[in-house]
Amino acid sequence: MALFEPFPNYIWNLSVAIAMENGGRIGEIVDMIAPLKAKAQSGADAGTADFMAEWVKMGDKLVSLAEEDLALGREFSAGTKLKRATIYYLTGERMQAHGSAGREQTYAKALDSFQRGTRFSADPVERVEIPYDGKTIAAYFHRAPVEGPAPCVVYCNGLDSMKEMLWLGGFPEALAKRGIHTLCVDQPGTGEALRLQGLNATPYSEQWASKWVDWLETQPEVDPKRIGMTGISLGGHFAPRAVAYEPRFASGAAWGANHNWREVQDKRMAREGENPVPHYWGHVYWVFGAKDHEDFLAKSNDMNLNGHLDRITVPFLVTHGATDRQISVDYAHQSYAQLVNSPRRELKIFTAREGGVEHVGADNMSFGNDYIADWFADTLGGHAKA
Repeated sequence: MALFEPFPNYIWNLSVAIAMENGGRIGEIVDMIAPLKAKAQSGADAGTADFMAEWVKMGDKLVSLAEEDLALGREFSAGTKLKRATIYYLTGERMQAHGSAGREQTYAKALDSFQRGTRFSADPVERVEIPYDGKTIAAYFHRAPVEGPAPCVVYCNGLDSMKEMLWLGGFPEALAKRGIHTLCVDQPGTGEALRLQGLNATPYSEQWASKWVDWLETQPEVDPKRIGMTGISLGGHFAPRAVAYEPRFASGAAWGANHNWREVQDKRMAREGENPVPHYWGHVYWVFGAKDHEDFLAKSNDMNLNGHLDRITVPFLVTHGATDRQISVDYAHQSYAQLVNSPRRELKIFTAREGGVEHVGADNMSFGNDYIADWFADTLGGHAKA
């Protein structure tokens, strides 16, 4: 299984792959990348403004076409186009340096397109907000088609994803088929929490994860004894950490074993491994609210799961791509080895035979979606067949 690589650098190719896995259409993507190929020759950081311009242009066109659908009363067709516009807006926005011109406006377009798109499509998802640290954090609650209290999985971002991307990637739909609700969250340091609320990332993910468990316990459609948690990419730190320190989680999973992200930073300073976004150091300073490199290293020092995973006393799954170019597969083995008190621990390495070998399945997310959804169906009491 291979990553689609139209550009000469990994970071731009990763963005294209993520967009495709979130529902982008190949014809539209080919049209967007064609005028960008020469720009990509200058490296991952140069030309990102041009990158965003092309993706925003396609998003704008889809919004315009959706308005034509709406004028004819065709809401389902409009919804499909608006959700695809969201993908393209977010893909362009996440490639920009912090403070870049047009970034705020593009993000606002993405939020609007997602809300309208899911509403016109009659998708079973609603936006929710809760208070946190004097501000608010937001999520999307995706309802499974079940009666009575059912399990729910809290699903968190990595370093540079957003809750809209979590939802568009198909995992909530996979869980819903198995009778499980999903809560896709923008935790501090990501999405709205960072961009609109100014909330920075913290290694201590139980602080915000517990707030979401509090909220879920008040929802009549959720069984409070069957709440799980997972996270993608850097969520491979946040989810295990939260499950270790929040005893109300009944099961957990990591999609990408970010076992020692602080150590990964040392490797990136030594130019080992690939970065996930352009303008990388500026991005992580923004995420952690750091004024400089020394401050960032101090604030990220506890992004390390050593000495914590033995606190996990519920079932826990660790997954990783065999040829992940960002985070070494060795970290998956470290996380698994330290789950000594989990009554059911499992390590799943996605190989070339099936796909999902790149970072969090950027080459093919379907295998991760299904495998992790089946894990929660087994451990939280869902079902794996009709």
